[in-house]
Amino acid sequence: MGNKEPTEYLDLTNKEAVLEMIMDEYGESVVWLAFSYLKDKEKAEDVAQEVFIACYTKLDTFNMEASLKSWVLTITANKCKDVLKSWSYRNIVFAQSLLNTFKHSSSEPDMVLIGSEENKELATNVLKLPAKYREVIFLHYFEDLKVQEISDLLSIKENSVKTRLRRARMLLKEMY
Repeated sequence: MGNKEPTEYLDLTNKEAVLEMIMDEYGESVVWLAFSYLKDKEKAEDVAQEVFIACYTKLDTFNMEASLKSWVLTITANKCKDVLKSWSYRNIVFAQSLLNTFKHSSSEPDMVLIGSEENKELATNVLKLPAKYREVIFLHYFEDLKVQEISDLLSIKENSVKTRLRRARMLLKEMY
C-alpha cells in the first residue's frame, strides 16, 4: 500500500471495500485502543465491532481532509467513553471488578479471613458513595489511572478529579 493515505486510492462510494480496508489496516489498533480504555479484552472486541459498524454507517460523514486512521480512532475513543459512562459499566462492572480485586489477598488463612471482612466492608462503603465519587475512586485506585487520565476520560477538569477524590476519601473515612 505504500506511504499513501488509504483515502487517496479508495472509492469511498464502495462502502464494503472501505470497511474491509479499515478492518485490515486499523483493526488491531482499534482493539488495542479499546483495550487501553476498558482493560477487558472481550469488551474491547465488542467495541471494535461497534466501531466498524459506525464506520460503515457514517462513511458519508467522513471528512476527506482528515486522516482515515484518526477518524477511526476518534470513533473508537468515543465508543469507549460511552461504555465507561454507561450505567451498566459504572455499576455492574465496577462492583464485579471491585470484588475481584478484593479476592486477591494474603494466603495466610487468618489474614484471608480478616482481609476479606475488611475488603467486604470497603467494597460495600465504596458502592455507597455517590456515582461521581465512586467512579473516580474506582478509576484511580482500582484501574491505576492518573488524575490527568481520569480528567480526559470523564471530560472534567483535573482539579475536579482531585476534589472528587479528596471528598470520596473523606466520605469513606466518615463511614469507618
